[in-house]
Amino acid sequence: MKKRIFNFYYLYLIAGILLSISVVLGLTRQYPNSSYTGVIIDAILAIAMLYLSYKSYHERKDRELM
Repeated sequence: MKKRIFNFYYLYLIAGILLSISVVLGLTRQYPNSSYTGVIIDAILAIAMLYLSYKSYHERKDRELM
């Protein structure tokens, strides 16, 4: 019986993509203003989610090799 195939990979990937879109939309909405704290927080969260997606994908691939 296989273990969880997804291992939150797709969840992290979708969250990272949506947060990346949020960063782009936030930059276009707030361009003339200098208040970028929300955009920076979204960017940090997007990077974290994409990193977790990357790590969970490679963790699954390492398990398949063993």
